[in-house]
Amino acid sequence: MKRMRSVLWLGVVALFGIVLQSCSGGGESRPTFLSVGTAPPGGTFFVVGGAIAQVVDEKSEETGWQVSSEATKGTQENIRRLSKDELDFALANAAISYFAVRGQGNWDGEQGIKAVMTLAPNVALFITPRSSGVSTLSDLKGKRVVVGPSGAGFDYFLKPILQAHGLTYDDFSPLHNTQAGAVDMLADRSAAAAFLGGAVPTASITQAGASQGIHFIPFEDGPKQQLFTDYPFFSPATIPADTYRGQAETFAGMNVGNMHLITRASLDEKTVYQFTKILYEQRAEVVKKHPAGRAINPKNIIRDTGTPFHPGAVRYYKEIGIWTGN
Repeated sequence: MKRMRSVLWLGVVALFGIVLQSCSGGGESRPTFLSVGTAPPGGTFFVVGGAIAQVVDEKSEETGWQVSSEATKGTQENIRRLSKDELDFALANAAISYFAVRGQGNWDGEQGIKAVMTLAPNVALFITPRSSGVSTLSDLKGKRVVVGPSGAGFDYFLKPILQAHGLTYDDFSPLHNTQAGAVDMLADRSAAAAFLGGAVPTASITQAGASQGIHFIPFEDGPKQQLFTDYPFFSPATIPADTYRGQAETFAGMNVGNMHLITRASLDEKTVYQFTKILYEQRAEVVKKHPAGRAINPKNIIRDTGTPFHPGAVRYYKEIGIWTGN
């Protein structure tokens, strides 16, 4: 009986020693799990977000992190979940983030997010079949127009565009559908126009032009310049000639809100600093997975789109001498 007690006592002592060693840092530390919110499969956010998570995760031996991407419904869900500390990083459209941090639009109070880096532009525009008779934005009046998926947040950049051109949703019949669904609606004439876009070239616009002649509805110069002045997330963007079938001339379009990487405001400075550092230094690996990775360059990533940068990201940008903000 005494021998059994001794064995049990030695086992307790050994177990206590293992726990004590782990707590004191003598053993291997547990990895920290970091999540990156993306969007539904099939879009650029899903691919780029996955690439970002994979590239940072490959440095797990240095960081102790396990980084994974998570498919979500997109920007609005990502922002809400970051604000609730349910995600650590996420991709978002800068136009939607702009209103979210100010508690404007449909947002119930200011959302707790910060910018990490500005990524690829989102070049979007209204397209229409050449046979539709629609040539200007004013011609949309009384027509059926696809304005993006329900709940995707396109309203945040579409409504200012329409308002600048003297239009509202009341002037036409707004329809909600995915980009692929919008192309089908243009093909079967159940919609006269659709608002499509993303990184250039955009697959949905390529698809639309493959089956019929399409017309890019131009933005008017005056309203366009006013949008650039009023909102930091709008900026000039061109679509080079011959990007799409039948497009003989360069199209002077608009970036309606960059894809950008954001984080929850509550995440500690050290983690954001190290995440930013790894991603910037390994940007060539992101490019291998998606061309949008080319946007991770010194001039672009610090571009102010209206969402304050996280102190951890600012610290790194100052360290490498590219920060130009306050």
